[in-house]
Order: sequence, then structure tokens, then C-alpha cells
Amino acid sequence: MVTGKTKMLSDKAHIQLSILAVCLLAGCNKPAQSALSATNVNNQDALTLWYQKPASQWVEALPVGNGRLGAMVFGGINNERIQLNEDTLWAGGPYDPTNPSAAKALPEARRLIFTGKYNEAQKLIDSKMMAKPLTQMPYQPVGDLLLNFPDINGAANYKRQLNLDTAIASVDFNSNGVNFMREVFSSPVDQVIIVRLTADKPGQISFTAALKTQQKATVEIEKPDIIVMQGVNRPEKGVKGALKFQTRLRVLTDGGKITPDSNAITVTNADSATLLIAIATSYKSYKDVTGDPDALTKKYISKAVKKSYKTIRDDHIAEHQRLFGRVKLDLGTTEAANHPTDERIKTFTATNDPQLTALYFQFGRYLLISSSRPGSQPANLQGLWNESVKPPWDSKYTININTEMNYWPAEPGNLAECVEPLIAMVNDLAQTGAHTAKVNWDANGWVCHHNTDLWRASAPIDGAKFGFWPTGGAWLCKHLWDHYEYSCDKNYLAKAYPVMKGAAQFFLDTLVEEPNNHYLVTCPSLSPENTHPYGTSICAGPTIDSQILRDMFTNCIDASQILGVDEDFRQQLIATRGRLAPNQIGSAGQLQEWLNDWDMQAPEINHRHVSHLYGLYPSDQISLHATPQLAAAARKSLEIRGDQATGWGTAWRLNLWARLHDGDHCLKILKMLISPQRTYPNMFDAHPPFQIDGNFGGTSGIAEMLLQCCNGEIELLPALPKEWPNGSITGLCAKGGFVVDITWKNGKLYSASLTSISGNPVRLRTPTPLNVTLKGKPIEVTQPEANVVVFQTKAQQAYNLSVDR
Repeated sequence: MVTGKTKMLSDKAHIQLSILAVCLLAGCNKPAQSALSATNVNNQDALTLWYQKPASQWVEALPVGNGRLGAMVFGGINNERIQLNEDTLWAGGPYDPTNPSAAKALPEARRLIFTGKYNEAQKLIDSKMMAKPLTQMPYQPVGDLLLNFPDINGAANYKRQLNLDTAIASVDFNSNGVNFMREVFSSPVDQVIIVRLTADKPGQISFTAALKTQQKATVEIEKPDIIVMQGVNRPEKGVKGALKFQTRLRVLTDGGKITPDSNAITVTNADSATLLIAIATSYKSYKDVTGDPDALTKKYISKAVKKSYKTIRDDHIAEHQRLFGRVKLDLGTTEAANHPTDERIKTFTATNDPQLTALYFQFGRYLLISSSRPGSQPANLQGLWNESVKPPWDSKYTININTEMNYWPAEPGNLAECVEPLIAMVNDLAQTGAHTAKVNWDANGWVCHHNTDLWRASAPIDGAKFGFWPTGGAWLCKHLWDHYEYSCDKNYLAKAYPVMKGAAQFFLDTLVEEPNNHYLVTCPSLSPENTHPYGTSICAGPTIDSQILRDMFTNCIDASQILGVDEDFRQQLIATRGRLAPNQIGSAGQLQEWLNDWDMQAPEINHRHVSHLYGLYPSDQISLHATPQLAAAARKSLEIRGDQATGWGTAWRLNLWARLHDGDHCLKILKMLISPQRTYPNMFDAHPPFQIDGNFGGTSGIAEMLLQCCNGEIELLPALPKEWPNGSITGLCAKGGFVVDITWKNGKLYSASLTSISGNPVRLRTPTPLNVTLKGKPIEVTQPEANVVVFQTKAQQAYNLSVDR
């Protein structure tokens, strides 16, 4: 948990409030509105997904969530389905997947790899070194709330929508001369899901409510207005289900009659009705399942019923907007914005609809707020929302790209609090991963391979070809360091550093010298999920591993210096970092994916993963300004790989092309991403099937087009496409403790502001020369190169940046 003190600022210093919120994890007001639109658009409409018919399938339903509780709202007329999730309801229970035979087999696996016997090494790893069980536990659905409305026949003027600014899904229509309105939201304040049913005439609300689940559970009427569904979670792969769970539904009405019937509740002729849904499990931690879900659901309901619906709704909106309202994006609006969202997705590639890009950006921020709040579990492969007991890829945490991508937009998107669940999970993995490091590798420190789950399993799963990659935990540690770079909070860094140090220690113990160039490399390892020319992925020292370890060692070195600790350990890291394999350029001019120049002979030359380009993004080891030759090689690799990929693969390419400052190519990729092939009607990312990482990667890519933090400098408008000639963004965060607002006109920077709370110096790169003023007065700057200014900031001061006109 990162903490800090909030200093109240004036209304004019709205950006300072925003940076305080993101960097010190305190509350804030909304920053000022952005204001460059081709059409004058109502802010509510600009932030609303809307449709003219109910959802016919799950990927058309609309998501609401409070970090812990999620619901998918279908918007049915006669029959409504609201699918329910709670973020700790996973299969199985605490378990130990480590394999005692792994460490004994490690020397032979390395020998086989270094003698070129890669397939023999894979067979050995599969038989002796993988986790037991071979797969992890899946994320599970709670069930459904089913509402039947027997008196409603047909609907006119139907509209189903999700307002991102209020985090409320709603349906309104007219039936037999009566206007009906239904609202659904998941309150982060009261920890209940709320369903509100109203009509514009009295006595028109009649329905039956029931709960249904695929879990082993019972459904009972506890009181005339209360249904309780409770049970136990599913076993999986020999791991017994250890969780109890409960869903409690309370029905409140204004007028009318409530009648319990078997396992359902019927309401007749009410003026309005409010349904409160509380869900809890017995999960307390990855090693403790002694919680009391019955007590928890009763507590949530009893607190909520003491408040009016208006109060619950207002509190929910205020808390959501505290986070969501920090960033505004305006790319202009055309006539296309007047059409339903599903129609706009269908036509996006062929129409000029920049406002849909802005909506997609804000939808990603909405999803992160809804699926990852302090105290919740991190966003998994489907964020928070899952209807299947056998979801795609178990809806786990895949940490060879997908989980990390979930959090790419968090820090720049002014949502630092949303990273806290990820940090908490990494802290857990440092404990379970220490056990895996000792048993599987006979090493100190901690390790996590390419997947984990609720139970923080850290051993390699799925098979050697996919799972024997020891660098997942090290990649997660980059988010710990990023959190510090954006917040500049040394108290937080003091807590994060031991976890980072433990991850580094594992590799100090396990890196080995490869025989040809005598680099220190990981072995066995792989370039995630990609097969090299020898028919397997198993290898030594893939490029991504050296890049990740270079980042991790550097970040630990810097952290130890900042904190003034571990001089000897720091020197060991410096020496080891110097022996890591360098980035290499291959025969085709590409950045090599492996130690050997195998890229052009690989079976899947257009593979979805672009793991060797980690150094370009999310890292900044490769950049146009600092390493132009390597940047050109990375570009060549992207050209060879091609733009066609899965949803998340397309989103990663978007971020990479942004780092190469090719805005028009970025827009081409965005149009591929926001298309029916990769975006469902409800705007969920289509892997396919659904994976939420593409949404988050797309949001990150849009931010990268407008603002980048590389090699200690902030760059404005590095990848602005021609089709966004006018626009503005407010509230983006930059490393070093800054918040930046940018306005551009006719494709050029017009003005900007930068606010600091840390008082750090800033190196600022812009497409045109800048004037810098503080409170209207010019300040002294240095200019080491064209279009770069460097100046010292003062804490909690806003600097205006303007171009010569």
C-alpha cells in the first residue's frame, strides 16, 4: 500500500490535485474539461456506449464492477439476465505445485541445450521439471440474477447504455404507454450490486427474481424479501474445492406486494423496486480460506439498507468519478458519433470517427477502475467478468505479457491506485515463489514462471514449450519500479525494494555462462510461446530475458542507491548486468529474438508474440533518440512480423509503433483493433475469444501516441496521426511526478502545461520550440539540443508551455 499526504490546492491548480491523487494515492476533484471538438457534444453522450436492442450473447452485455464485484447486464425486456462475479471465487484451494525432481534434472537440461539437443531437453523438462498438477486453477462465475417481467409486452423507444462517467448501465423503453427505466451498478462504497426498477406511472413494477448458479449450491428463501444462494467452489485437477461462497439478494419496494415462492421472490404492482446483491467467499489470502461469507453478506446488506437509493447512487458516482474524471481526451467529433456503438465498431475502419477512439480509450480506463481497486484481486485475463466454469485459458494471470499489459495504462492514465492489487499479488508471489525457487531450481530469491492464479502458484505449467519461462516474476517487478518512478514515493520504494531484490537474487543464483560468447544467460528458458527452427521453444538466453533482467538489475541498482542500502549487492548486480547478452541485429537487419540468428527460419515468422521487442516497449532500452540503430532493427522486426495478430498482439504492436513515432501506422493498427474482428459489440477485446488485455493495451497505445517517457525525458505528441489534426488531453501522468495537459491545432502543438509535486528537474522534448512560464513569468531553461528544454521545477507548481506563434 502506497500512502502519502494530500495538500489541498486551489481550483485553478486542478492539475496539481490530479497529480497528487495519482502519485500520492489520495482523493481528487476532476480536472478541467478538454475543449477542441468539431461538433459540440454532450459530455454524457461522448462517454456512453449505447444500443437499440438487448444483448443476445455475453459479449454484447455491458460490464459494471467495483474491483471486487462484477456484473454483465444484458438489458432484456421480458426477461433480464445479470451475470455475477466475485473476484476470489476460483476453483480449488491452497496447493503446492512444486516438483522435487526438477532441480535434479536441471544440470542435464542445460547440457542438452548447450549441445544443441533442444528437443531432448524439452522431453526431459516435460517429464521431470514441470508443475504438479500441470495446470492451475480457473476463475469461476458466481451465477446469475434472473428477472422475469410477465406484464411487459413489447417495447418502443428502446435504449440500452453504459455511461462511463457514472459507471451505471441502464435500459429504458416504453411499453403500453408506460416508460420503464432500469439501472445497474456495482458500488465501491457499499460493496453491493444495485438493480433499480422504476416506471413513470404508479403500480407498474411487477417481476419475479431468482438466483441460479453452475456451482454446487443451494438456493433458499431466508425471509420474504431475501434469497440466499450458498455453496462451495469446484475442485480442479485433484485440488479439492476449499472455498465457501454466498450470494444474498434483498428486495426493497415502494408499494406493491412481495411474495416468496419456493426459491424465488415475486413483486406485484410496486411503484419502484431496489435489489441489493451482496456476494462473498471464505477467501482471506492464498493460504487462508477461513473467512465467513454469511457474516460478510449480511454486513454489506445491513449497511446498504440504511441508506436511500439516491445516497447509494450518489456515493457510488462520486467515488467512481474521483478516479475516472482525472483524464479528458478530445480528438474531435463527427457525424459518426450519432450512431449506436455496435454500428460504429462495424464501420470504424471505413469512416472518420475519432470520437470512437476517445471512447475506446476511456472505456479501457473504466474497465481498469472496475476490475482493479485497492483491496481487490488484480485484473485477470478477463478482468473481472466471466460466465464460464471453463473460461478461455482459465481466465488466470498470464504473466508473459497479458497481466503486464493489463496495467500498462494505469500509471500514465492517472490511475495509480489501480496498480495496488498487482503489487499485492507480487508480494504474495515473492513468498510462494521463494518456495518454488528452492524446490525447482535450488536457488535463493523467488521466481514465477508464465502463469499464476488466486493461490499464487508459481511453478511452470502447461508444458515445457509454453511454460518453462522463469522470467515472469522479474517482468512483474518492472511495475513495482514504475509505480515508484511515477510517484517518487521513497516510503513505498523501501517496501517494494526487498521484493525486487529477491527477484534479482534468483537470477544471480541461476544465470549460467553460455559456451560461445560467455554471456550470462537464463537456461532453460524460451522466447514466450514461439518455436525456433529446431522445432521447440526451449533454448538458452532469449533476447527478452536479457532485456527484462537488464531492467530489473538497473532498477534494483537505482533503488539501492536512492535508499542508501546494499552496496555489496549493488556491485554484484552491476558486474552481472555487464555480462548479460546484448541486443543483436540479425542478417535481415532485424532485432534478433534469440542468441542465434534464427528469426528468418522460425516456423511462425508472423507469430503473435513480439517478445524480443520488450526493449522498445514497455522498456525504453531501445529508442529512436538514444539507440537509432537498434530502433531501426526493431522496426524491421515489426515489418517482418506483420500487423495481423490477436487482439492483445495488435495492441502491443500499437505501442511499439508509437515508440517508433509513426502516428499514421499507429492509426492503421488502431483501426484494426477497433474492428469487429478484434472488438466485440460491447467493446470488449476479441482475442478471440474475449481477453481484456487488448482493451488495456489499446488504451496504453493511445496514450503513448500523445505522451512518452523514455530515457529520462518527457516527449509531447511523438506519434500524432494526420487524421487527428485538432485535439486535447488533460491529466496524463509522466515519470518523475508530473501531470501533463496538451492541446494541438492543425497537427501541431499549440500549448501545454506541466505540473510537478516532487520538484524534480524535467527534460522535455517537443515537436516545436517551447516557451516556459510559471505564473505568467518566463523561467530559465537550458536547451542541450533542438526542441529539448531542461529546467528545474518546484514542488506543487504548474508550468505553462507555449510555442512561438
